[in-house]
Amino acid sequence: MKRVLMATFIATGVLFAGAVQANPELANANCGKCHEMDKKKKGPSYKDTAAKYKGKADAEATILKFISDPKGDHPEIKVKPDDAKTVIKWVLQQ
Repeated sequence: MKRVLMATFIATGVLFAGAVQANPELANANCGKCHEMDKKKKGPSYKDTAAKYKGKADAEATILKFISDPKGDHPEIKVKPDDAKTVIKWVLQQ
């Protein structure tokens, strides 16, 4: 019985270890001025962005490049690259 429980705990840990650890608060703190979950503000909603990039293998890299371009639409972004990547992964799961 102990082995079954241990195997279950280990399997659960492995499954959740790769899960995106972002949340709405992290997204809103970094992107909330211009984006919302379901509503267009200055930029598209998170759901619209997820739909636009659904199934595209290069979605994360494309969005990161887009928001990192100092001459583009996001020159005011002062977010840590790791936080940006985490939020992008979270947005793409919406």
